[in-house]
Amino acid sequence: MAGSAHGHTPAAWTGVTISFIGFCVAGVFMVAANPLGFWAGIAVVLLGGVVGVAMKAAGLGQPKESREQHEARTAAGRAQAAS
Repeated sequence: MAGSAHGHTPAAWTGVTISFIGFCVAGVFMVAANPLGFWAGIAVVLLGGVVGVAMKAAGLGQPKESREQHEARTAAGRAQAAS
């Protein structure tokens, strides 16, 4: 995945950051035995996914790879593995 720069976009970083914060909030409230705070954290996790998808739709995500690019990448991977 590193060769394709998978996930190195503003949409990916923002969505993951928001989801991580929500995960931390949910974890703290789970330990504190506060169900309302836990579910609020889960809502923030889901919000992170929605924000990431919305930013991708706005053009801040990874562009789709054309069929020719995919075939060229596959051929290059095979050639590299063969050597």
